[in-house]
Amino acid sequence: MSAAPGRPVGALAALGHTMRRHGRLIRGIQWAIVVFYGVLVVLPAFLPLPDDEARILNHLGLFAQFLFWGVWWPFVLLSMVLLGRVWCGVFCPEGALSEAVSHHGRGRGIPRWMRWGGWPCTAFVITTVYGQLVSVYQYPQAALLVLGGSTVAAVVVGLLYGRGKRVWCRHLCPVGGVFGLLARLAPLHFRVDRARWEARTGGIVALPNCAPLIDIRRMEGASACHMCGRCSGQRDAVALALRPPGVEISVNGQRAAGGWDTVLLLFGLIGVAMGAFHWAASPWYVTLRVAAADWLIEHGGVWMLADNAPWWLLTHYPQNHDSFSWLDGALIASYILATGVLLGAALYALCVAGARLLGRPGARHHLALAYVPLGGCGVFLGLSMTTLSMLRHEGVALPWVGTARALLLAGAAAWSLWLAWRCTARYGASIPRRLAALVPMAAGALLIAGGWGLLFFWW
Repeated sequence: MSAAPGRPVGALAALGHTMRRHGRLIRGIQWAIVVFYGVLVVLPAFLPLPDDEARILNHLGLFAQFLFWGVWWPFVLLSMVLLGRVWCGVFCPEGALSEAVSHHGRGRGIPRWMRWGGWPCTAFVITTVYGQLVSVYQYPQAALLVLGGSTVAAVVVGLLYGRGKRVWCRHLCPVGGVFGLLARLAPLHFRVDRARWEARTGGIVALPNCAPLIDIRRMEGASACHMCGRCSGQRDAVALALRPPGVEISVNGQRAAGGWDTVLLLFGLIGVAMGAFHWAASPWYVTLRVAAADWLIEHGGVWMLADNAPWWLLTHYPQNHDSFSWLDGALIASYILATGVLLGAALYALCVAGARLLGRPGARHHLALAYVPLGGCGVFLGLSMTTLSMLRHEGVALPWVGTARALLLAGAAAWSLWLAWRCTARYGASIPRRLAALVPMAAGALLIAGGWGLLFFWW
């Protein structure tokens, strides 16, 4: 493809065009990852659990655990902030499988129930809670159940709906909504020049197969874009480009922010995720469990103290002295969900207060998006706990961890407050009103950072 006269192709735009030209290579990378992913998810589930002498490099189960939960997922989240959803478009095995089988499936239209905007949040919450109940970070059988189950569901959806599309990724993926939130921070995106598109001045005319079902002509951000490069150069109007980090929140969010984004971010990515990482270390959980057990003993509910649930419902590995009772399961789920509801409600109330102080009550969802950096940072740090604990088990000294955590939380809080300030600029309010709106937003940032601080520095 040649550039239009007077419109030179920069290095980034050229990279995007290269991705389009080498789509077959990208698909080859995806299939290589499918094989690698399948081996590491399936094989460890059939091996004996590691003993105290096992190490990452001599036990496939530990290696897979470290790779998935210690490296893979934390840095997939980080990649969303830095590169947008390149993971989804170039590397994700579920997306590749779902799209591939949909070429040979029934090709049905997407049903109305599947288009419900609450699925990304619902799927994230269910997967997070269930993963904690079966100890998905610790045991390969649980990882196979959760990750493999998600992959099977993606394939089934691909077989039934769409033709050469990623319907699963667009509507049902448990982390798709989270990825969409984080990608709004990315400095990279495929920029669409709407006027040039409609002028049809050159470039590729035939529409590409946009697997995540995006109306490319009207695309204004990176939230839904899988960054696969297939549309690069389309009508000489689509090109990979840089933008100010977070501009999709501070500017586009004024018209694009919605209620389900707020629910997923405040109640899911921040609240439920914090509860999921909190409960195992929380002295409040221990106090609650002791009180509940005493009450059950006094009132004839001893059966709830039994740890005879199957491993696929509650953690049950007696050979490792690690089994959850029915009481544990009920309390863990309740603790996580209660944390999500209470923290999410508090943050939403602070966003409402900020919008009212700004004089624009409708800005509450826009202001809520300012917490995306803190939400992403918290989950990244939570997942990195697995990384650090496994490295310590290998004898690696990590004296800098506490400082790094504090700096990351402080940096994320500062970024969130900067985004909140930039959001307020979109409503034509006076400086005093904007400063007033920032007060409850700062209180929310302190609440989030303090919640993670309890886990990392006090418990």
